[in-house]
Amino acid sequence: MKIQWKNLITCLAIPLAVGSLSSLLTRNTMVAFESISKPVLAPPGWLFPVVWTILYILMGIASYLVLTSGKPNAAALTKYAIQLLFNFFWPIIFFNLDLYLFAFIWLILLWLLILKTAIEFHQISKLAGYLLIPYLIWVIFAGYLNLSIYLLN
Repeated sequence: MKIQWKNLITCLAIPLAVGSLSSLLTRNTMVAFESISKPVLAPPGWLFPVVWTILYILMGIASYLVLTSGKPNAAALTKYAIQLLFNFFWPIIFFNLDLYLFAFIWLILLWLLILKTAIEFHQISKLAGYLLIPYLIWVIFAGYLNLSIYLLN
């Protein structure tokens, strides 16, 4: 299979842009975030942008595989776009608005959307579905952190 570079770059750029914009909109809140009580397994702050960058790259590759599969993919890519929109708003709800419980509920909805997207991606390209598994796992961990922060604060 020949790589369609324009499509690949676009597919990588979309989730990276969504993550970057969301990060930009929440960056001033990280100082306040450092002062709240966090659970025992909370990783250091520098780890989050590293992990999210990797996850956004995996999402982009997965969407590229679905886009270029030659199979009907409009429904799967629509679900992907919706989950990406939910992903964009979660940090704003959590960091900017400090609505920890609502953010946790939002995160559950995000996880369900990711799962639905992963299942549909897998039906089109097994690898595309598998590439979303780390994202699912990370969002479970984010749910633990989110709920713990709600309970501790």
